[in-house]
Amino acid sequence: MSEAKAAELAAKCHRALDPLHSLIYFAPEADEKLSEIGLRPGRMTYFASRSAPMGPVGAAMVTATFYNFNPDLVARHIPRAWGLASPEAILATRLEVADAALRRLLGDAVDSPEVAEAAELAREAALACTPQGRPLYAAHAELDWPEEPNLVLWHAITLLREYRGDAHIAALTLHGLDGLSALISHCATGRGFTEAAAKATRGWSDEQWSAGVERLRDRGVLDGDGALTEDGVALRERIEAATDAASTAPYDHLGEEKCVRLREIGKTLSRQAVAAGAFPADIFGK
Repeated sequence: MSEAKAAELAAKCHRALDPLHSLIYFAPEADEKLSEIGLRPGRMTYFASRSAPMGPVGAAMVTATFYNFNPDLVARHIPRAWGLASPEAILATRLEVADAALRRLLGDAVDSPEVAEAAELAREAALACTPQGRPLYAAHAELDWPEEPNLVLWHAITLLREYRGDAHIAALTLHGLDGLSALISHCATGRGFTEAAAKATRGWSDEQWSAGVERLRDRGVLDGDGALTEDGVALRERIEAATDAASTAPYDHLGEEKCVRLREIGKTLSRQAVAAGAFPADIFGK
């Protein structure tokens, strides 16, 4: 497979599959079940459940690997979370959350042959990932594989997501965007969070956001109205291209025919989950 084709498939498969992982961050089951083991509902359940594979790390490690969150927001919850529930208990509960959310949103399809097929395809792809330079992926890759097909699929997509996410952070750093600048410029593409949702979920104040916008205007990334300039569009395109190029290994290993099939199934399942209310209607841009 050519490098260009592998990069194209990396991007397309990511878009098709990622909702099946990220839906757990919006599922009511997350706060419900993680609160039962001692965590506080809200941002703590997110920070702790996603960083738990790394062990009881400090706030700086979570900020570094999650990237676009206000460090002060992270520090309000980490490392406090580890005194309320162990990483091991959190990880076991996280799988329960994934199972409950997928079963609610996908209904009978969760036990379908298509889910089992996609699980094996996604696992095959994920097993081709390597940990060098990918800290969040590497931590997740050391976890045991679940047994149920829907959870195999969820775990495999998680590995693929974090593998790509680590590459994306490297691309952002290479192109000089810190966490807030990355978030603001992504929102300006119209394909990310709305500004209000980004501030609320990532913990940035209006003043911090405005200062970040001003820095990007000075750099020529945003215009006076806060929209991407021509240079800003080109910058975001270079970042996405670099991310795609650094995320090709699993899809190159899987091969084009299997990638197309995995994307086909993933797209169908993701659309069903979204139609069932997996994400708040007002959180994303156009």
